[in-house]
Amino acid sequence: MPRFQPEPPYQHGSVPGTAVVLVNLGTPEAPTAPALKRYLRQFLGDRRVVEIPRALWWPILNGIILNTRPKKSAEKYAAVWLPEGSPLKVHTERQTKLLAGYLGERGHRVTVVWAMRYGAPSIADVLDRLKADGATRILLLPMYPQYSASTTATVVDAACHWLLARRNQPEMRFVRNFHDDPAYIAALAQTVRSHWMKHGRLEAGDQLLISFHGLPRRSLDLGDPYHCECMKTGRLLAENLNLPAEQVKICFQSRFGKAEWLQPYTAPTLEALGKAGTRRVDVICPGFVADCLETLEEIAMEGKTIFLSSGGKEYHYIPALNEDPGWIAALASLVERHLGGWSTTEIADISASTATAQRARALGART
Repeated sequence: MPRFQPEPPYQHGSVPGTAVVLVNLGTPEAPTAPALKRYLRQFLGDRRVVEIPRALWWPILNGIILNTRPKKSAEKYAAVWLPEGSPLKVHTERQTKLLAGYLGERGHRVTVVWAMRYGAPSIADVLDRLKADGATRILLLPMYPQYSASTTATVVDAACHWLLARRNQPEMRFVRNFHDDPAYIAALAQTVRSHWMKHGRLEAGDQLLISFHGLPRRSLDLGDPYHCECMKTGRLLAENLNLPAEQVKICFQSRFGKAEWLQPYTAPTLEALGKAGTRRVDVICPGFVADCLETLEEIAMEGKTIFLSSGGKEYHYIPALNEDPGWIAALASLVERHLGGWSTTEIADISASTATAQRARALGART
């Protein structure tokens, strides 16, 4: 087998192409057990996602988890599946189209596409297509506001693995995080305010629960910055909303297995709030920029059941940013900053400046 993949035909004089790739976690192809089994095998087989030694993890994954979890997960996906596909796929695709339009209106000649870290379309397939179309500069934007080795770093891994097999490599950049980006925080705060306009503001004793996806506690001890970045996002959001500290709780959801994960856990927190007599809870999940299984089923459905059955009276899930105009504008600004030096508008400005300087020098020479 050759070390490098064949290169597409080279065209002399071609203009360098610039592309932006939005990368999200991934989704099964259908809400069925076979589709979930394929998806979970790839996802849970990533060494960054599960750091347990292979000799211990492989029998558990292939002997137990992949024979029991797919059916249960498929039922949950079926509860939130949309006519166009999984919510994560639908929202990511819409965000991509809106971002492309927004950048185009600002004068940027860039291709904007999307990929999934697990499932389809894969990062490798999307990069293959971009390279064949002449892209020589590619910006990858993992859609995880808070950096983690088990999310953002896996995108970098996949892209670098693709580069290893390319003889003529394109330039490539990555967005590491945007957990404290002012426009991202402002977009989050506006979704909360819009929610309050419909349902009323929180009253004394009510709670805003800010729930992030969990990670094993060991990841924090080993130096992963995810927990710190989540806490900063939560703090900035609460400050933007002018909420007192006693009305805000930051917690972590989606715990898996028996090991200790980042605490406090979301589900027990909702149960405790209900039993303590808390009247109303609003929940927002800033770590998800698009609604998915973890927000629509785990938080909007399961979380509501837990809180109300524990004595709570009113429960609201505040939807993810999805196609919110403020978020798309924030996303465009984030992309523009990381395209510095690649943007067609900037190249045009530089060319115009160069031409002006050349004309001035020529005029000076004649005089």
